[in-house]
This record gives sequence, C-alpha cells and structure tokens, in this order.
Amino acid sequence: MRPIDEQILEVMEKEGNMTPDALDKLDVTVANYASNRLSLMAKYGLVERIVKGLYRITDDGIGFLDGRVDASKLERVDKDADN
Repeated sequence: MRPIDEQILEVMEKEGNMTPDALDKLDVTVANYASNRLSLMAKYGLVERIVKGLYRITDDGIGFLDGRVDASKLERVDKDADN
C-alpha cells in the first residue's frame, strides 16, 4: 500500500463509486496512476471492479481505513481483476 491508496479509498468511502477519470478531476491523482492503483487494490479485495473502469470500495477497504484490516496481511483474491 502507498499513501495514495489510502487517499483513493477515503474519497471512495465519501463519494461512492469512482472511475480513474473522476479521481483525476477531484485532484486525487492522475487517471493513469489511479487506474493502476485501483487495479492492484482490486486484486487484494480493497475495492471491487463493477464494470471496466468503475470501482467501489469493499468492506475490507472500509476496514483498512478504520484500522480493522491490515493491508500487509491481505491475500490476492482476484488474479484477473484488471482484465
């Protein structure tokens, strides 16, 4: 996890479902980097891909923000999350 991942999750918890472009428009990070980070977080279950390019925060993502989930202990849940 990188600091930007927590920022992305915080925005998603507050604003709801997000696309990389929406995160870019909110000045969280540039769209390409947001896309990469979201894909990686989806592989570990912190976010879920609804359709290509649209993600929602999961219970584990909220748990990470609340301190109930240790990201270093997460296992890869979806090897094809970014395909």
